[in-house]
Amino acid sequence: MKEKEMIFGIRAVIEAIEAGKEIDKVIIRRELQGDLSKELFTLLKSRDIPVQRVPMERLDRFTRKNHQGVIAFLSAIAYEHIEDIIPFLYESGKDPFILVLDGITDVRNFGAIARTCEVAGVDAIVIPAKGSVTVNADAVKTSAGALLKISVCKEQSLTSAIQFLKNSGIKVVAASERGADNYTDVDYKGPIAFIMGAEDTGVSNDNLRIADNLVKIPQFGTIGSLNVSVAAGVLIYEAIRQRGL
Repeated sequence: MKEKEMIFGIRAVIEAIEAGKEIDKVIIRRELQGDLSKELFTLLKSRDIPVQRVPMERLDRFTRKNHQGVIAFLSAIAYEHIEDIIPFLYESGKDPFILVLDGITDVRNFGAIARTCEVAGVDAIVIPAKGSVTVNADAVKTSAGALLKISVCKEQSLTSAIQFLKNSGIKVVAASERGADNYTDVDYKGPIAFIMGAEDTGVSNDNLRIADNLVKIPQFGTIGSLNVSVAAGVLIYEAIRQRGL
């Protein structure tokens, strides 16, 4: 990671947050204490910025500069909120087309998914604030710049965001090997949101429970599952086919 994508030092990080910089996460030395650090922790909590406590050697891997035990990672984009996007889409006369990523941590998969979403006209990608890939320079590069053009919503509770989508009249469809329906047998013509999970863990049980449909993509080989970016592309373009776009 390039140093221009990071901010070092307690006071510098506090000032960046207060200035409205978009912060992905902050890593802090485990033993960090003091009045200034308390001010930082209070600010991080009030802004819901993810924090990781790590050993000093991990901080030293990122920079040789005097980081004072604190490094903030800048986002390459300004994140949005799904509660703002959905009303705007309806007011514009559009049926929302949303992709929710549950636990995707691989930057290359994320970039590939974002590229497909932008090309296919997906309105927004939703990711959780914690336990997920974030939009850094590598993700933007892998997406061929798509992440600079499509709305990305980073939500504190992915389950709450999905429930909001349902309450907004959007059909929520989760991709799962446990799916009862073949992916081509479900109607995607109206407002739709797909949930894609990580290849090793899949969509979380909480999010599977609130989905309207669980769909599976047929597999005829011996490998356990498709790459998640490929699976996302299959579902997105089935929706496009059904809509006659």
